[in-house]
Amino acid sequence: MNTAEARRTFREVRTASVGSVSADGSPHVVPLWFVWLEDAIYLTCRHGSAVRRNLAGDPRVAVSIDRGVAWTEQAGCLVRGMAQILGRDDSGTRRALSAWFEKYQAELSGFGFAAYTEQVAEPVVVRVRPEQVLTWVHAYRTPR
Repeated sequence: MNTAEARRTFREVRTASVGSVSADGSPHVVPLWFVWLEDAIYLTCRHGSAVRRNLAGDPRVAVSIDRGVAWTEQAGCLVRGMAQILGRDDSGTRRALSAWFEKYQAELSGFGFAAYTEQVAEPVVVRVRPEQVLTWVHAYRTPR
């Protein structure tokens, strides 16, 4: 599966597991909300989060996305790349947040957008341009 197919297959998944490198060199993996636009995966986190601190110190990141329940439905994608923390005035930030709010509006309306903005006054947007995309799909059969 190429990058465009992976984006189409996994863009509606609700969370991605994001791996970053802690200051002591250990892996740090957390689920984050994301949007996968044509040029990159855009992740959101809190300003004071460990993942933001980690990416500021070491931009290497791995993003794992999976879907499906039954074995024959299960598929996954691992994206590796360099993270770039975007400023709030960056055009990529505005575009990503617009897509992000559209994707998560049901979740946000469920407990109120106001409650979200109280907890996350200014979300941090991180852009990851895929350098490597690895996929697996259990439904695919390999020839014998």
